[in-house]
Amino acid sequence: MDRIYSDQPVAQAITAGQSGTAAPMPSVVVLPPLLGASVAELTEWVKQQQQPAYRGQQLHQWIYQKGVRSLDEISVFSKQWRSTVADVPIGRSTLHYRAAAPDGTVKFLLRLADGQIIETVGIPTEKRLTVCVSSQVGCPMGCDFCATGKGGFLRNLERHEIVDQVLTVQEDFQQRVSNIVFMGMGEPLLNVDNVLGAVRSLNEDVGIGKRAMTISTVGIPGRIRRLATHQLQTTLAVSLHASNQAVREQLIPSARQYPLQDLLAECREYVQLTGRRVTFEYILLGGLNDCPEHAVELAEHLRGFQSHVNLIPYNPISEVDYQRPSPQRIQAFLNGLKQHHIAASVRRSRGLEADAACGQLRAKKVGAIA
Repeated sequence: MDRIYSDQPVAQAITAGQSGTAAPMPSVVVLPPLLGASVAELTEWVKQQQQPAYRGQQLHQWIYQKGVRSLDEISVFSKQWRSTVADVPIGRSTLHYRAAAPDGTVKFLLRLADGQIIETVGIPTEKRLTVCVSSQVGCPMGCDFCATGKGGFLRNLERHEIVDQVLTVQEDFQQRVSNIVFMGMGEPLLNVDNVLGAVRSLNEDVGIGKRAMTISTVGIPGRIRRLATHQLQTTLAVSLHASNQAVREQLIPSARQYPLQDLLAECREYVQLTGRRVTFEYILLGGLNDCPEHAVELAEHLRGFQSHVNLIPYNPISEVDYQRPSPQRIQAFLNGLKQHHIAASVRRSRGLEADAACGQLRAKKVGAIA
């Protein structure tokens, strides 16, 4: 199932990219759990249980529209059959911890069936409800500024565990989710199968448009190209965080095997294959990558590129001593990009009072509630 238990798959993915081939697509176990399955898959499953085919549509409605957590709760099914399948998991998590910020942002720690804890975030605005979802338990990439990377890596999330995060936020807010960003714990392109399966389910079963979804990656050789072949219409967000190779290697260990120029070349190929622009994420670290010359370097890389740069002022974590730039330096960097005709904006941090960085809440609260 494309699970990873060490940093070895990162090296394997990089080696595969350098050799010109992508890592093989792993098989996906469809059922159970039932969450993440399509109407067709659920219909086939109920038929295997010697139930009439129309039960598949009913099951789909109860899972995705009513948010049922157990088959025993589905009152339109006979009590006899419900008792037979009572132990079949739908695939919903349980709430481990909930933290709300004054701006309305809510962070959730969700306990999975095997006891692992993941983090997801609901971010409301006047017109939208965005969910920041995790794709792995922890992260193997080890980015130096990231709280999640400091906590190590355990495994990939399954399709149902990704979809569940969105349903959990939707139920908590009592509001339809409009947007999804794969920017939580983990590297989505090291869990391609389950991320693609979740995107399909969130689009077709939950009803969220693919153009309202963003898949973020720090860059895995060959995987951006592979993503492009699926023509998803989702947004690709690439975490650059540096304007040159030396600084990127300091921040992102995998950059040593996947140079910045190679990553940008694959991004250009993505634009050619999909016709969609790439969003580049750039965390501004005071005194390290936020100088005027860095803005010029970044602009030179992106000149003529169908792209947009999201500047993200650093949110401090306790494990490292990077600094958040002053508002003046942030504005100067933004102005430097715009002077070179690079589309850019500054992302306003949300939910800082709930916790400053992805992964911190989990680190503090794991084990806090039985």
